[in-house]
Amino acid sequence: MTRILLKYKKTVIRDIIMEKKLLTIGRKSDNDIFIDNQAVSGHHAVIKIEGDGLFIEDSNSLNGTYLEGDGLFIEDLNSLNGTYLNGQKVSKGQLYHGDVILIGVYTLEIISDKIREKDKKSFTIRGRSMEETFVIAPYDKKKMLISTDKNIQDPLGGFIVIEGSTDSKEYQFKDRVSAIGKEKGSAIKLKGLFAPKVAALVNRRKEGYFITPSSNKKLKINGKEIDHRYDLKDGDIVEVAKLKLQFYVKE
Repeated sequence: MTRILLKYKKTVIRDIIMEKKLLTIGRKSDNDIFIDNQAVSGHHAVIKIEGDGLFIEDSNSLNGTYLEGDGLFIEDLNSLNGTYLNGQKVSKGQLYHGDVILIGVYTLEIISDKIREKDKKSFTIRGRSMEETFVIAPYDKKKMLISTDKNIQDPLGGFIVIEGSTDSKEYQFKDRVSAIGKEKGSAIKLKGLFAPKVAALVNRRKEGYFITPSSNKKLKINGKEIDHRYDLKDGDIVEVAKLKLQFYVKE
């Protein structure tokens, strides 16, 4: 069974069970997942199941009809501001457990039994005895170290405004996903009639921060224009929508 958690920042707004092959997402009320937000297109994207799996009716289950054996996908419907999967803009992408879709300033978290190969525990058993050893894959070793060390915390950083008109001269980015734009709820609120609703998105992860331009909006890092995800480093100069910002990481 697949579930989709619709969130605004850290608050879960809806818990949706995938009970049919296609769910529509958008600002119009006829969508299965209705998001009332100006950064979201009327019919923005769809989550759909592809393949030859079967619907199974379980009379003993409170969850009703579910589907197994298929691939789950997110597909953008030529939306104005784009659809992002794990921080990357996509036209279509396959979904697995733990994936996060960003639409406007809302996120959709996938809860599923389908796990990416790199996320599965990979180890070789060297015999049947409890005294004998097994080899843990490097990826899983890193996850184990992170989970056991309670002193490891996500980095905390933000931006200092060098040029441009904003409500503050310094902004800390504490949320997992933050927007720079005119849209309500943006971490840095842009001013001006022609300011974009969402100019860029900033993601915060354990490995650091990264920024992604929204749709066809221009974004410069250290004087160079970029059109893809960029991993931010302490001291980077970001130019977006008539603002010049300096990124920093707190020690």
